[in-house]
Amino acid sequence: MYDIVILGGGPGGYVAAERAGHMGKKVLLIEKERLGGVCLNHGCVPTKSLLNSAKLYSHALDSENYGVTVKGAEFSLEKAMKWKRNVVDTMVGGIDFLMKENNVDVVMGEGSVHADGSISVGNEVYRGTSVIIATGSSPFLPPIPGIESSRVMTSRDLLQIEKLPGSLTVIGGGVIGMEFASLFSSVGVQVTVIEMLEEILPMMDKRMARTVRTEMKAVNFHLGSRVTRIEDDRVFFEENGKEQSLQSDFILVAVGRRANTESFKDAGIAIDRGFVVVDDQMRTNLPNVYAIGDVTGKSMLAHSAYRMGEVAVNTIAGKKDRMRYSAIPWALYTTPEAAGCGLTEDAAKKEGQSIKVGSYQMKNNSRFYAEHGKAAGLCKVVADADTGVILGIHLVGGVSSELIGGAAAIIEAELRVQEIKEVIYPHPSLSEVIRDAVWQID
Repeated sequence: MYDIVILGGGPGGYVAAERAGHMGKKVLLIEKERLGGVCLNHGCVPTKSLLNSAKLYSHALDSENYGVTVKGAEFSLEKAMKWKRNVVDTMVGGIDFLMKENNVDVVMGEGSVHADGSISVGNEVYRGTSVIIATGSSPFLPPIPGIESSRVMTSRDLLQIEKLPGSLTVIGGGVIGMEFASLFSSVGVQVTVIEMLEEILPMMDKRMARTVRTEMKAVNFHLGSRVTRIEDDRVFFEENGKEQSLQSDFILVAVGRRANTESFKDAGIAIDRGFVVVDDQMRTNLPNVYAIGDVTGKSMLAHSAYRMGEVAVNTIAGKKDRMRYSAIPWALYTTPEAAGCGLTEDAAKKEGQSIKVGSYQMKNNSRFYAEHGKAAGLCKVVADADTGVILGIHLVGGVSSELIGGAAAIIEAELRVQEIKEVIYPHPSLSEVIRDAVWQID
C-alpha cells in the first residue's frame, strides 16, 4: 500500500512524485513509455533543441553584419537529430536519478484506474491512499476527409524524420504550428501555414501576433482559411469563399490536443468536454483522487503541470495550497521569440477593466540593438488604471522566453507601477525593457 500512486510520468507526474518523495511519502509512479512524458520526449524539449540548431544556422548565414564571416555553413538534420536525442536522453536520465534520490518506486507499463481506486498494470494491482492522475494529452486530429494520408503528420511524427522535406504545409497557426514553421523555414524548407482564424497565435496580444507573423518572412500564410479535405500530398482549403489547394511533401496537423482519459474511463471520474473536472486543489469528484496537467484542460503547459502537481501533493499532505491561473507565463520559441503573462490589453478591456498601457520598442534598448539591430521587438505592460497593479506583461523579440519568468513574479506578487519604477535593473540588459515600458504608463 502506497501513500500516493501517480499515473503518468510527464512533467506533472514526476514533479509530484519528487515532491511527495522528498516529504517522506511512500510513492509509486507509473509511466507507460519514458519518464518525462510528451514534453521531454516528443514535444517541448526536442523541439527547442532543434529550434536552437536552426537558429545557429540562421545566425551563421547572417553573421557578416556583426563582423563575422562564415563560409560554407550547412545544416545537417542528421547531426541536429543526434544532438536532440542526446539532450532528451540526458534529461530522462536526470529524472530517473531524481526518482531514486527521493525513494520513488517506478513501474513501467500502461496503468488503468478502477472504480475501487486501485490501479492495475498488466497482472499487477497497486493501491494508494491517494491517487494522482497525470495522463497528459495527445494531438487532436480533426475529422478532415483524407487526414489518414501517409503525408499527414503530428508534431511527434515530425520530430522523428530522417530527411528534410522540400516543402511543408502546417494546418494550424497556434504555438506548435508556428514553432515548426519557424524551425523548418529557417533551414530552407518551403513552409505554408493555413489558419482558420484571422490571425495566428490567438492567446497573444494582437499587435504582437502580427509582428511575429510579419517577421517570419520565409513563411507563406493563409489566414481565415478552412481546410476542406486532403488528397495524398495536396491540401484543399477555402479562402475568401474560393477553393484553393497546396501540394507539399509533408502536412503537419497542429490544431490542438485532447486529454488522455482512456485509462480511467470506467472509474467514475467526472469529465466535462473531454477533460477531467477538478477544483483549485486539483481534487476530482472521487475522494482522494486528484488530476493534474493537460488531462484537466486548465492550462496545457508543462510548467502549469509542475505547479498542479505541487498543489495536489501539498493538499494530500495537509498543507494549505491552491492553484492560481492568473500569472501563468507562456513562451513561443520562434524567430522572433515571444512571451506573455497575465491579461492582454484586449482581454482586460473585454473584462471591463479600466486600464493603462505602456509599450517600449526593443530597438531602443542598447543590448537589443547591439545584438539584433533594427529587428522587430516590443514590450507592452498592462496596468489597472486605478490601483496601478500590473495585470499583464507581453514581449516579442530577443530572448523573451527568459524575461517572462520575472514578469510572472511581478504579476503573482501584484506589484504596482510605482514599485517597478523603483526597481534597479542591470544595464545594459534586455530586462530593462520591462521597466522602460512601465515608465511609458501615464
